[in-house]
Amino acid sequence: MSKKRKWDDDYVRYWFTCTTEVDGTQRPQCVLCNSVFSNADLRPSKLSDHFNRQHGGVAGHDVNSLKHMPTPSDQSETLKAFGVASHEDTLLQASYQFAYLCAKEKNPHTIAEKLVKPCALEIAQIVLGPDAQKKLQQVPLSDDVIHSRIDEMSQDILQQVLEDIKASPLKVGIQLAETTDMEDCSQLMAFVRYIKEREIIEEFLFCEPLQLSMKGIDVFNLFRDFFLKHKIALDVCGSVCTDGASSMLGENSEFVAYVKKELPHIVITHCLLNPHALVIKTLPTKLRDALFTVVRVINFIKGRAPNHRLFQAFFEEIGIEYSVLLFHTEMRWLSRGQILTHIFEMYEEINQFLHHKSSKLVDGFENKEFKIHLAYLADLFKHLNELSASMQRTGMNTVSAREKLSAFVRKFPFWQKRIEKRNFTNFPFLEEIIVSDNEGIFIAAEITLHLQQLSNFFHGYFSVGDLDEASKWILDPFLFNIDFVDDSYLMKNDLAELRASGQILMEFETMKLEDFWCAQFTVFPNLAKTALEILMPFATTYLCELGFSSLLHFKTKSRSCFNLSDDIRVAISKKVPRFSDIIEQKQQLQQKSL
Repeated sequence: MSKKRKWDDDYVRYWFTCTTEVDGTQRPQCVLCNSVFSNADLRPSKLSDHFNRQHGGVAGHDVNSLKHMPTPSDQSETLKAFGVASHEDTLLQASYQFAYLCAKEKNPHTIAEKLVKPCALEIAQIVLGPDAQKKLQQVPLSDDVIHSRIDEMSQDILQQVLEDIKASPLKVGIQLAETTDMEDCSQLMAFVRYIKEREIIEEFLFCEPLQLSMKGIDVFNLFRDFFLKHKIALDVCGSVCTDGASSMLGENSEFVAYVKKELPHIVITHCLLNPHALVIKTLPTKLRDALFTVVRVINFIKGRAPNHRLFQAFFEEIGIEYSVLLFHTEMRWLSRGQILTHIFEMYEEINQFLHHKSSKLVDGFENKEFKIHLAYLADLFKHLNELSASMQRTGMNTVSAREKLSAFVRKFPFWQKRIEKRNFTNFPFLEEIIVSDNEGIFIAAEITLHLQQLSNFFHGYFSVGDLDEASKWILDPFLFNIDFVDDSYLMKNDLAELRASGQILMEFETMKLEDFWCAQFTVFPNLAKTALEILMPFATTYLCELGFSSLLHFKTKSRSCFNLSDDIRVAISKKVPRFSDIIEQKQQLQQKSL
């Protein structure tokens, strides 16, 4: 890490003053044009060069000469020691607002001084005149300024979230997921769910790199240290939802073992958005071979640039909609379903292309048995995609997710009975190509066996979110049969009283389930707490996956060394920075540094 330079009062002779950031870093600020430079520029040669080139002056001024400089605003109290005003509040706020929009749009910091400001100055000169251009010129939008603004806004947003966590009446829920960026750096992302006032809030918590290894202990240390750093006890966490390899973030991982050792009563859930992986584990040999054939075909086309170009040209020539195939991936929920559907719908055209290239894959690809297996897989993964898509939303809790999974698995017996009767209505691609009874007989046996295995696997794997009969009042306290509740249950009286209220019934019918129970905290705190403890845990890592999509915009080839923690927080957080507080705090720090 480079050594930080220190301010020297002698630098005033170059018409510079000092601004101090939140982390204590000192930056030189030109009194004449209000430009703020990096800490590395805090040396006489750089300051003198700016003064001579930009302002055509001769160095040699002192503190007294600065005191006689007129202030831009009589109301400003900034830089009182020198009698010189810093930015006007409006210009300073404009700088923060632009930095905020820059982060929200995931743009590089240099876009301000390289593109936006020059364009704005030209527009101001043409439309509003030189006076407006001169005023606009004073807005500080350098790369370093934008970076520091985003850092300050990020810290303010984080502070708001931490304050909400501390004030939450219940323990919070956490979701964690890990990904690798384009520099092969492992990034751990976390979101938090907590109660604020009368609703459940979901917010970004952190995105931090795993510096060395990606073991469970490393993940746990990073997770724990974040709370210790901000002086929050780890037991504020009531549940953790993870996704990933079993050795690192899985349900039975080393990370989970460390968390349970520290917090024995914590609820651990695993992301329910990966039923595709379970299907792969239960595929019979022939179906598995068909899937691998599809992967090899896609890699043959997409993995070689000449083949890909010829493939696109071929499809443009024959006027087919799909000219670009998706890569098959192991870690994204919808990739398998999409590629299988595309391959099936483009089967004839791809077969022609493989023949044209004399590929060895032709023999397996044009086999009738392969096409039947492909149709079944495309249909099955399309159903799984629809299931996953129904759970890809904010506010998804384990109870709702479990209900969707249970409803999906309950369809299997109906599908099996129809398949046994050679009725392929639930598998439209398969129904489209089955033309003989012999073809129907051999595939029906395989499908029936696979659906049975898949059903057993689902029941054993996705057990989280199940409610016993006596707890189902959480879902609907008014239609629930209260006789299922034991008479010794202390909250039975509260439940009976709640059911008798017509006003609360109206609230239940018009509000989301989580919001309804949040609203009951003041009237029936025990019922609300019991219900929300079940509804609070995350069921998926959907928010982290959305965050990883934003990560792709920040970590690019041109920004590979970029520390993205602050930018990504400003970009994806729902919190809005408290601009007035940030500006006031910055001005106070500037005054103290003088």
